[in-house]
Amino acid sequence: MSLAGDAEIRDNWPEDPWQLLAEWLPSNADPARPVMTLATAADGIPDARTLLLSEWDEHGLYFHTDSRSRKVRQLAADPAVALMLHFPESARQLTVQGIAEPAPTDELRRAFRARSAYLQQLAWQNTIEFAGLPLADRLRAWAAFRDDHADGFGQPPTWTGYLVRPTRLTFWIGNPDTASRRTEYTRTADGTWTVSLLAG
Repeated sequence: MSLAGDAEIRDNWPEDPWQLLAEWLPSNADPARPVMTLATAADGIPDARTLLLSEWDEHGLYFHTDSRSRKVRQLAADPAVALMLHFPESARQLTVQGIAEPAPTDELRRAFRARSAYLQQLAWQNTIEFAGLPLADRLRAWAAFRDDHADGFGQPPTWTGYLVRPTRLTFWIGNPDTASRRTEYTRTADGTWTVSLLAG
C-alpha cells in the first residue's frame, strides 16, 4: 500500500491488530518471504539474528531453523522473544513481542515443502562440519548432494520451527512530511487488545 493510502489507516486504527497484519504482511502463498530479526535474551544476554518469516495465521508468526542451533537452546531456556520486520519501501516497521512455542508437526511439514530447493538443501547441509570445509570442497559437496537428490529433498530430522504468539505488536509508519508515530497493541489477560498511540 502506498504512503498516500496509509494516511487514512493512520487515523483509523482497527481494534484487532490482525487486520493490520493482513495488510502489511504478504500472504503465505507468496514465495517471497519477508526477512525479520529475531531477538532472544537467554541468561539476560540479548542476541539477535535475521531469518525468514515462514508464515503467519490467527495464532501468530512462524519461523524455522535447525534444532541444533544456538537460538533453539536459548528458546528452551527462555521462550520470550522479539521480532522486527522492516519495510523501507513503504516507511514501515513492525515489532512483535511474544512467547515462542514449538510449531505443530503439520505446520513444520507445510513450511518445509514451501521452501525453495536451495533452502531445502541448506536445511540438510548447513552444519558446522560443512562450514569448516575449504570452498572448493563445499562447492563439490553441495553439487554432489543436489545431484543425489534430483527428485527432491525430504524433510531433515533437524528441521524445527516455532510459533510466536504475540503479546505486543507495535506498528510504526514514517512520513517524510511530518513526524512518524507508532500504534501499539497490547494483549490483555482476557485475550482482547488495548491500543495506544506513541510518538515515533
